[in-house]
Amino acid sequence: MGGKQQDKDDEAYGKPVKYDPSFRGPIKNRSCTDVICCILFLLFILGYIVVGIVAWLYGDPRQVLYPRNSTGAYCGMGENKDKPYLLYFNIFSCILSTNIISVAENGLQCPTPQMVITSLQQELCPSFLLPSAPALGRCFPWTNVTLPALPGITNDTTIAQGISGLIDSLSARDISVKIFEDFAQSWYWILVALGVALVLSLLFILLLRLVAGPLVLVLILGVLGVLAYGIYYCWEEYRVLRDKGASISQLGFTTNLSAYRSVQETWLAALIVLAVLEAILLLVLIFLRQRIRIAIALLKEASKAVGQMMSTMFYPLVTFVLLLICIAYWAMTALYLATSGQPQYVLWASNISSPGCEKLPINTSCDPMAQPVNSSCPGLMCVFQGYSSKGLVQRSLFNLQIYGVLGLFWTLNWVLALGQCVLAGAFASFYWAFHKPQDIPTFPLISAFIRTLRYHTGSLAFGALILTLVQIARVILEYIDHKLRGVQNPVARCIMCCFKCCLWCLEKFIKFLNRNAYIMIAIYGKNFCVSAKNAFTLLMRNIVRVVVLDKVTDLLLFFGKLLVVGGVGVLSFFFFSGRIQGLGRDFKSPHLNYYWLPIMTSILGAYVIASGFFSVFGMCVDTLFLCFLEDLERNDGSLDRPYYMSKSLLKILGKKNEAPPDNKKRKK
Repeated sequence: MGGKQQDKDDEAYGKPVKYDPSFRGPIKNRSCTDVICCILFLLFILGYIVVGIVAWLYGDPRQVLYPRNSTGAYCGMGENKDKPYLLYFNIFSCILSTNIISVAENGLQCPTPQMVITSLQQELCPSFLLPSAPALGRCFPWTNVTLPALPGITNDTTIAQGISGLIDSLSARDISVKIFEDFAQSWYWILVALGVALVLSLLFILLLRLVAGPLVLVLILGVLGVLAYGIYYCWEEYRVLRDKGASISQLGFTTNLSAYRSVQETWLAALIVLAVLEAILLLVLIFLRQRIRIAIALLKEASKAVGQMMSTMFYPLVTFVLLLICIAYWAMTALYLATSGQPQYVLWASNISSPGCEKLPINTSCDPMAQPVNSSCPGLMCVFQGYSSKGLVQRSLFNLQIYGVLGLFWTLNWVLALGQCVLAGAFASFYWAFHKPQDIPTFPLISAFIRTLRYHTGSLAFGALILTLVQIARVILEYIDHKLRGVQNPVARCIMCCFKCCLWCLEKFIKFLNRNAYIMIAIYGKNFCVSAKNAFTLLMRNIVRVVVLDKVTDLLLFFGKLLVVGGVGVLSFFFFSGRIQGLGRDFKSPHLNYYWLPIMTSILGAYVIASGFFSVFGMCVDTLFLCFLEDLERNDGSLDRPYYMSKSLLKILGKKNEAPPDNKKRKK
């Protein structure tokens, strides 16, 4: 019966890996994989470059970077290089008008003549002037100015509020200056804080070989203690409310969730849940203690591997630079595409009901360099309206933007996949070195990088494309949910939430599968589908070990991030807030306008650094774990098939390698 069950398991999750006498770690003699997908990816990148060139040729991002006057001339550029500010003849048209063109598309355009500030010796001048201040290259009146008496405008409060609103929404000059001053005063101390985060992250990983066991034990006992305290607290609250007779039957149904804290059933349910979690954790410790010891031993091995290949800890810098290039290219391409088109000008009059203006073709196209078509209409002029949507590029603008978004997701996921596969190749060479460190290849990280780019660009693109399609589906679903949120009924909301949850779970599963597939690609050099299948079946044959190692690693890395980020945050708070005294003149905290700004910057930077270091360590643990599972299935400890795992793992498993005779040496 047991043999039949084992056969069924083998059929469901594949058979154990067979011994291969020629296998000595990551295979060097390999061929290109997923060539078709590689060609498609390269063609897509070529098309992405063409889109960028087209956007650069037809786009004009100056319209969102510089203000324009009524003739479409840019302030602060060309002939107007020394005239950077835009003046509105009648700022109240901006405040009271309901037809303001989108700032994002065409810049701030108001239905009033606009001009580059020069002298007021010309005939065309504003009817009144107000003391103003520049904001985003435009002149806006002060909020405390005495307003003149203007025809047709009687509500000074509305005008003042409108001016204040414009300044509040468009001008952040004072705050920006203060922020810049704070960064100028504290940038070197922020770098010191980031250096502390780097050192703490590195020390934490390197010291795991010594303290992994006690640290995991302390963390598990801490979780048990927190759950025990939660059980005690829930019992006390339940006992008090039970004595008072507070029951849910008295409260009834209410949408005020905080009201349920005052009924005994809430605390009883919480007590039961915490007690169940406590019992499950205790049972796990009792029955899975052997697997927890294996997980701890693998964590120690990962720490040793990182110590032997310190260059891997700084590979996230390469990934960061590549990600930054991808994001910057997409942002510039999208900006240029959004600003493509020829400028359009239309006739406009401040009061179309005035005599001489009734029959004029208002809002029709015109030439800003020509004379007004009818001087009998007061205030008639040719003003800039926007950019045309005609032309091949403009008609295809939406499709090109979609192409750019797809390119952004695909390239970002490919860069992340490249980093995972490169690190996996380096750490796999560490595990399959029989005599460490003598058998570890020279420059394993560079070798893995070159090998991955040369042979497996297509496989990485395949996995990245699958993940990209799921992520874009999630984005589309979020967009639909946002647009229809106000008109949906509860049933539709529930269905939408179910779809979003399913796609989220699918994305998590694909990330997990891709990660392990890249490890198998780095080791064996097979295509994506075969590698994903082999990795999945190998993990399913050892599912309990997978769960235990995953949770122990997550707990340990969470504590590590908490230690690094919390430590840097506390030190930054005490330093920048001036609470640390007696450090001397050279170490005195700077005088800041917003002391929380460098604190938050230091905390964010510490989190990014810790995440980068611990992502490398997590990849190391996953790689060594798959190698460990293959080692168990491939070898048996004999002279011909010795285990490659460490002595601590052999001791935990109760296994050992057969010692060779004195006159024989193992040939590698």
